[in-house]
Amino acid sequence: MKDFLTRLRKKPGFTSVVSSILCIIAGLLVGFVVMIILSIINENTTVANAFYGLAIVLGGPFSSGSGNYIVTNLGDMIFYATPLIMTGISVAVTYKTGLFNIGAAGQFLMGTMGSLLVALNIDTTGHPALGPLVWVLAILVGMLFGMLWGAIPGLFKAFFNVNEVIVCIMTNWIAANVVSWVFSTMPHLINTGSGKSGYLITTLSTGNGTPTLGLERLFKGSYIDAGILVAVLIAVAMFIMLSKTTFGYELRACGANRDGAKYAGMNEKRNIVLSMAIAGGLAAIGGALYYLNPGIEFKFDSVYQKLPDYGFNGIPAALLAGNNPIAVIFVSLFIRYLNAGGGNLSSAGFNKYIADVIIALIIYFAGFSKFFHDLLQRKRKAPKRPKVETGAFPKEVLKNMGEPPKEGTPPDAVPAESPAPPAPETPLDPSNSGKEGQQ
Repeated sequence: MKDFLTRLRKKPGFTSVVSSILCIIAGLLVGFVVMIILSIINENTTVANAFYGLAIVLGGPFSSGSGNYIVTNLGDMIFYATPLIMTGISVAVTYKTGLFNIGAAGQFLMGTMGSLLVALNIDTTGHPALGPLVWVLAILVGMLFGMLWGAIPGLFKAFFNVNEVIVCIMTNWIAANVVSWVFSTMPHLINTGSGKSGYLITTLSTGNGTPTLGLERLFKGSYIDAGILVAVLIAVAMFIMLSKTTFGYELRACGANRDGAKYAGMNEKRNIVLSMAIAGGLAAIGGALYYLNPGIEFKFDSVYQKLPDYGFNGIPAALLAGNNPIAVIFVSLFIRYLNAGGGNLSSAGFNKYIADVIIALIIYFAGFSKFFHDLLQRKRKAPKRPKVETGAFPKEVLKNMGEPPKEGTPPDAVPAESPAPPAPETPLDPSNSGKEGQQ
């Protein structure tokens, strides 16, 4: 059993899962301490409220009241996890290639713009069969927009050696202003009903929303659609691409040692650009899947003031998942699980944003995932051997070697008492017998 645990501890996948769990536990414990402090400061709450509040957070959507409300919360939890999965995979792919994609927010917005330009300008309400085709086209266009936007920091990194973080931050805000400007020039797409301002019409009015594939029957009243299935398929495809294909091996090789990959004959500049382009396309699909839902409205006039949270929340999702695309699915669902329980914290006397504080703490401890990973894989120290001083020999060795030479004796001199080695006996040759005396 001990040997089995030792072998299991040496596996990178096992240590990554355990390190992520330790980060989550650490965040929950510190968050619980914060709730205890707040319960002591607030006169209307007690320490018992802190325990009750922690139970509500851990209950997630199941801490709701009625059964119908629980089902609705579960559906919404899955829906809101979909774009988080995509941005998390986007960050994970670039990290595998030695890059840091902090530009997922801008790529998310560009994917949103590209997909909505297609889905909102083509009306298929009179032809329901064309709706799914336009939806697929909208996804592809949004992905193309994101890939082009993601390739920009890749090009600067590959050919000019400009840090991708700087370029990504710049492209984030450029994308936000471009999106606001483009939609402000299209008044036919602006929703002027119900006294709203700054919102676009939804895909409900054009018939090009994301198909539900019957999921709305399982989670009645929620926003859930087939986007979660698309995200899972993409996560599996990215995992296979990174771990089972030659192209994925080249990307990982460039991330491990760019100079070594170049020496091995790999085109490291091409791999850098393609990695950032793929990451941009993944984040863009997240934005497309989110805003193509018929029930989600896009407020375009304030985008330049605040970037979407999904672009940055994908970073801790990737870190907690150990940059594994499959693990990103479960981490994203867990983050949304905790968020779903936060809406019911008022019953314990706490603000609903306490759940965001706990999630933020988990995200903070996600930065220690590598520390826990290295700690679990730390090799045991070899037992210390007895130290032998230089020039000193054990007594047994000296006894076998004889007495040491006296002072003043040359190092190559042979001891006087040491007899000369006997000459080897040579056998007599019968043919030479008697010839010695004739010479």
